[in-house]
Amino acid sequence: MTSFERRQRLVLLLRERPGIRIPELAEALSVSRGTIRNDLFALEQNGELTRVRGGAVVNEPHRFHSPEFAARTQANSRAKQRIARRAAEFVEDGDSILLDASTTVFHMAPFLVERRGLTIVTSGIEVALALSRISEHDVILLGGALRPADISVRGHLAEKNLEALHVKTAFLSCSGLSPEAGLTETDLQEAQMKRQMVRAADRTVVLVESTKFGRKDLAPFATLDQVGSILTDDELPARLVEQMRHTCCELTLCGEAAIAMLAPCTGDARHYRIGFANLSEDKMPFAWDVRRGLESAAKAAGNVDLVLADNRLSGDVALQVADCLIAEGIDLAIEYEIDEKAGSLIMEKYRLAGIPVIAVDIPMVGATFFGVDNYRSGKLAGLALGSWIQSNWSGEMDRLLVLEEVRAGALPAARIQGQLDGLEEVLGKLEAGKIKRLNSGNTSATSELEMLSALRELPSAHRLAVISFNDDAAIGVLGAARAAGREEDVVIVGQGSDRRVCDELRRPASRIIGSTAFWPQRYGERLIGLAHQILRGEPVPPAVYMDHVFITAENVATHYPV
Repeated sequence: MTSFERRQRLVLLLRERPGIRIPELAEALSVSRGTIRNDLFALEQNGELTRVRGGAVVNEPHRFHSPEFAARTQANSRAKQRIARRAAEFVEDGDSILLDASTTVFHMAPFLVERRGLTIVTSGIEVALALSRISEHDVILLGGALRPADISVRGHLAEKNLEALHVKTAFLSCSGLSPEAGLTETDLQEAQMKRQMVRAADRTVVLVESTKFGRKDLAPFATLDQVGSILTDDELPARLVEQMRHTCCELTLCGEAAIAMLAPCTGDARHYRIGFANLSEDKMPFAWDVRRGLESAAKAAGNVDLVLADNRLSGDVALQVADCLIAEGIDLAIEYEIDEKAGSLIMEKYRLAGIPVIAVDIPMVGATFFGVDNYRSGKLAGLALGSWIQSNWSGEMDRLLVLEEVRAGALPAARIQGQLDGLEEVLGKLEAGKIKRLNSGNTSATSELEMLSALRELPSAHRLAVISFNDDAAIGVLGAARAAGREEDVVIVGQGSDRRVCDELRRPASRIIGSTAFWPQRYGERLIGLAHQILRGEPVPPAVYMDHVFITAENVATHYPV
């Protein structure tokens, strides 16, 4: 197929099988995962689809049955989408959830395609129809009297249905919200319906535009102590933010450039505002795990307001993000930034603002370093690779391929050097002509393309050992070998032990033989503890490292139980 034909087939598959993931698309079209990612990017640029974690959703306009509901859905839609995207992160695979019939909750539908095995109960017919079109989840529409204005159900029958149900999380909106009156609605029957929804759920998450704050409408249906989290846009006036902070609810402000998670001010402990500029929110599961762990740790601390932003693997974007975080009035910045050259400029911005910095995994001069003990983590992988080659290839190989990332600078380069030293410790000094260096680009897609090119240059090489800058590179190399029909020609070690590599290690006879664990899900607790030490003025070492273990098929179940 030509690229055009393949992409049209890709769109058709996404229509036919909502929720299909990148590996399944690659298998169905007999191409590499990197090719699928590139196709999805191109189709998104053309406006044909929206990428979500693990796949994409075709941009087909929903056929609304209520013109009034359609008009309200479009009003302030960008803010509603930001709120809805954030709300979807409260949902895990296999959850049972409840969605009301509001226009803000309606916007959650495309972001739920990322999840697997959901049971979704809703009172909204428009919501149910949208979900049925783009996902394969079990959708339960409550019975009851039809409300034509927004095509929803309500009344005694719907409430009786809810009495027999129990869900993990209810996602609701409201027409008014205030500390005194709680959540309110203009319609008595709607309020009674939502009152029953709150009772049916373990927790309630509220999605509400900032314009609804401070209003007390006719019928209250929940007090704020019945609510776990409130998500809104960043247009909420400062006085109302301050009011809400003195309630028991966690308030999240969803802006274009940053998301601010504000902890309740219920105790005497001093509150700190910490900014986190993540490496990438779209392309790297490792970075996503770091962010989720940081959020959990901030919430557990109880006195941390966390401001989240995305560096998008770009030094230019990271500079803009630093300006944004400074404008947010943060007390400390946690920077996860790939471009060493941009690091000095970023640090100068924070220095002038008097803001201390923790640099994650990529060092920045003047910042406290936290993360990988790069040389040690690399050496663990190099030793393991050397032992495998000794046992399986009689200590010989045709070529060593090095998937590196030059932008990251000297310290992460030690990760590569550690792998080389560990390998040579087992096999002896390697000939320079046997080593071929490739640019990983810090993504699976770039690594896959680089590896495909290398495989074409080495058609008769059948013993190719690969060391990687990270697991994204390892996954890309494996995808290239499979696409070229040369999986048996390679043996690969990774760095990070992310979810994809751990899944691969569980597969019999995988050509990824192991990866050094960095434990991204544990970063958050350590980072918040380190941030508190710095903010209290306590002495801290210039570098704080994670502990590392080399994960293999033999020990993956112990360290990462399914």
